[in-house]
Amino acid sequence: MSATVTSDALPMLELRDVHTFYGQIHALKGISLTVNAGEIVTLIGANGAGKSTTLKTISGLLSPRRGDILLEGWKIGGMPAHRVAATGIAQSPEGRRVFPRMSVLENLEMGAFLHGKADPADLARVYDLFPRLKERNSQKAGTLSGGEQQMLAIGRALMARPRLLLLDEPSMGLAPILVEQIFDIVKQVNQQGTPVLLVEQNALMALAIADRGYVIQTGQIVLSDTGPALLQNDLVRKAYLGEE
Repeated sequence: MSATVTSDALPMLELRDVHTFYGQIHALKGISLTVNAGEIVTLIGANGAGKSTTLKTISGLLSPRRGDILLEGWKIGGMPAHRVAATGIAQSPEGRRVFPRMSVLENLEMGAFLHGKADPADLARVYDLFPRLKERNSQKAGTLSGGEQQMLAIGRALMARPRLLLLDEPSMGLAPILVEQIFDIVKQVNQQGTPVLLVEQNALMALAIADRGYVIQTGQIVLSDTGPALLQNDLVRKAYLGEE
């Protein structure tokens, strides 16, 4: 990693004018955003706006063609995904992506691979957040409900002891009561000290728990403010909250 000047005031994560392409398609067109220590920051936008592409670029699944990505002042943009994971960034991906033939416990142990083996204290923390997973400890992940699989995906990411947690559409396809439960857990994780960058189509729920938010359209940030301010913004209310 190449170091820059460090300071206690540096953001946990910073994107500076990041451009990402899929072949000839210019997907991200100069994205700049920050996540500070202790924050929940949400990125909202329509399908295809570039939300998931932003997370994939941060986590190393995609490489930016231009711009910088910094984790506490260290440049990580363009690193392969396994090296990004080693810096302390963990992602719970869109679609959950659990290992269906492995048990709940085995899936969680996979999240701890960077540490060699699962720490019982980390497992206890995950089971405390997700009691349902403890009940299904030996059950194959493919037999879990959608909500349980989402809990498992987040729990697996937490087993890496992340310095920063990336969540990609955690409420997708879930019943409203489960959506509330997932967002409550995201708040708990944050209150325990983990900053979160949350990508969501459910703008109402995301902004309700976010310290700050960014609105992305066609690969560009078009608006940023505090979560409460964005909830009251007329553009956001019309475009993303279904209000006239």
